[in-house]
Amino acid sequence: MRFVPRRAGSTTRSSARLTREGIVAAAVELADRDGLDGLSMRRLAQHLGVDAMSIYYHLRDKDTLLAAMADAVVSGIAAAPAEGPWTERLRSLIMQARATMLRHPWVVPVLQGRGEPPPAVILHIERVLAVMRAGGCSVDLGHHAIHLLGSRLLGFSQDLFDDTPDPSAPPPPAAWAETMPHVAELAAAVTHDGPLGGCDDEREFAFALDLLLEGLERRRLG
Repeated sequence: MRFVPRRAGSTTRSSARLTREGIVAAAVELADRDGLDGLSMRRLAQHLGVDAMSIYYHLRDKDTLLAAMADAVVSGIAAAPAEGPWTERLRSLIMQARATMLRHPWVVPVLQGRGEPPPAVILHIERVLAVMRAGGCSVDLGHHAIHLLGSRLLGFSQDLFDDTPDPSAPPPPAAWAETMPHVAELAAAVTHDGPLGGCDDEREFAFALDLLLEGLERRRLG
């Protein structure tokens, strides 16, 4: 079979059939299905049925692609309710952000690995501040709130350790009862069959968020 070289300009013509938005949407779909480990420019090109160079025409490298994907997902966070107490409006906005992150769990490591936030994150912070200012919060309180809430603004937080219940885990050492009685008490309470049961991430997130919002409201009134 005679090899026929690719004609000059063919990549440009194939790339014209694509759009940046379409490529990003397809990449989000792949990441949702296979995780970040299953996403590559080659696999994305196969998914779209195009040559890989067609993707590079719109997005220069994988890092640029990941940033665009995270930006697209954050852009999809539903807006806060138009009415109601500012704490309830902000709570709703943040819980909407959490729901979005749970649908696209790969976004969290992408955001954590970036030095600069994508534009949609800045716009999300603008919406947070708009809710607070409309609720009577000062600029200074809004500034403190951004630092206080941290990643919770986008619906996730980094726990100190993984406390997911493990039915096969051994009970706390008996010596803890004497040397660390309060840790032993807590450990026994939150085991799989303990009275508190396993930690519910959604409840713990909401509990912490409510405490923070209540504290901010007290500062606003004070």
